[in-house]
Amino acid sequence: MDKLQSLTAFGALSQETRLDVVRLLITSGSDGMAAGEIGDALGVKQNTMSANLSVLAHAGLVRSVREGRSIRYFADFDGIKGLLGFLMQDCCGGQKDLCQPFIDQVMCGC
Repeated sequence: MDKLQSLTAFGALSQETRLDVVRLLITSGSDGMAAGEIGDALGVKQNTMSANLSVLAHAGLVRSVREGRSIRYFADFDGIKGLLGFLMQDCCGGQKDLCQPFIDQVMCGC
């Protein structure tokens, strides 16, 4: 991920509902959630949720799959990993062993 993409992702995450959506989708793992389920879980109206999901998708933080009339959303772990990688690029002056505790904490092994 480059600087411009990272700025877009940070912009998307700088709004409370969108941050809550990403965290919720991370916890849902490979099952993801239908848009309506996300809105219900967070108490957000459908049109507002749709706009927020669009911003997150544009930022590369969520992805979606159409299921008939519904759309299921998932955390885009590649996008999230790209953002974290951008932040940690060249961490600790190239002394990777200093970054390892952080990497171990972030990696869930899933």
